[in-house]
Amino acid sequence: MISTNNIIDTHNHSTASGHAYSSLEEMAKDAASRGIPGFVLSDHSPGMPGSAHSYHFSNLRVLPRKIHGTFVFRGIEANIINSQGEIDIDEELCNELEVVIASLHIPTFPPDGKEAHTSAYIGAMKNPYVKIIGHPDDTRFPYDISRFVQAAGETGTIIEVNNSSLRPDTFRVGAEEVYKTLLKECRKQGVRVTLSSDSHFSASVGCVEHAARQIEEANFPEELIVNLSIERFLEEFGLEI
Repeated sequence: MISTNNIIDTHNHSTASGHAYSSLEEMAKDAASRGIPGFVLSDHSPGMPGSAHSYHFSNLRVLPRKIHGTFVFRGIEANIINSQGEIDIDEELCNELEVVIASLHIPTFPPDGKEAHTSAYIGAMKNPYVKIIGHPDDTRFPYDISRFVQAAGETGTIIEVNNSSLRPDTFRVGAEEVYKTLLKECRKQGVRVTLSSDSHFSASVGCVEHAARQIEEANFPEELIVNLSIERFLEEFGLEI
C-alpha cells in the first residue's frame, strides 16, 4: 500500500477561482494541522468564468514559501482552448509560475470529438511550460489514450490522477474506467503521474484516497509517482526551497 503521508498536493483551488470556498490562509492552516508538508496553489486561469485576473497570478511572488508551516508553490490550472493545444495564458505569465497544469473544461472548450481532444492534449504537452495534464479522465472528452501517453513520454509531461474525479459525488463521467486503461498504458510506457486532490475547500487539500486506491488497483510503480515526497517533487519540477 502506498504512503501518501508526505505528498505534495499538485492541484488546489482557493476563493480566487470563483467557485472554491477557502482562502489561501485557510488552506495552509488546515493542511498544516493535518501534517501535509506542502501543496500547489493552482487557481483557474482567467478564461474560466468567475476566476481571477492575470494580476492574481503574476503577484504570487509576494507569497512566502511557507505559510503556517506548510510549503506553498505557485501554480495555475490553465484552460486548453482549441484543438491545437493552446492555453489561455501567455509565455510571460507561465514563466513567473512554478507549476502549470493544462486541462480541458467545458466552459472553455466544449466537447468536440476524439480527434480534436487528442490533438488538443498533445498540442498542450508540446508547450514547454506545461508540466501536468489535469484530469484527463472525463468520458465527455474521449481521446486516444495510447497516443496521449506516448506524447507525454516524449515531452516529459506528467499525467494527473485526480481524486475529485473519482469521488462518488463527482460531476465528471467515467473516470474510474478511464484511469484503468490510462494507468496501464502509463505503466507500459514508463510515463510519470501525480496524485492530486483538485481541492475546492481547505479540508480536501492533500486528500487523495480515491486516487491512491486507483493506483494500487493498477499495481502502478511508486517510482513513476512524482509527488509522494517533497524531495521527489522538487527534483521533478526543478525547484528549491
